[in-house]
Amino acid sequence: MVLKKAKREFEIVLRHIRVMKAVMKHQPIGIFKLSELIGMPKHKVRYSLRVLEQSGIIEPTQHGAVIKEGANLEELKKNFEEIKKIVKAIEEELKEI
Repeated sequence: MVLKKAKREFEIVLRHIRVMKAVMKHQPIGIFKLSELIGMPKHKVRYSLRVLEQSGIIEPTQHGAVIKEGANLEELKKNFEEIKKIVKAIEEELKEI
């Protein structure tokens, strides 16, 4: 399937965003509590936290993950708007098939 990989990637992005939202709401928060809170396996939470840290969105503390001061969440939203335009273009192309 042509879109299978893209679908998987979007599911991972959705997971990262759910982890980020939970951190925002409950910070500081650790992996075990996050896992329990959002019903996700610890290894997936750990991976999402690592990606979010590498992206400059969260930072680890001795008490758990927190949203990094100065995190550019507007950039995240801007990137998503660009993705929506691409998805809309794909949708239009598929209508002609």
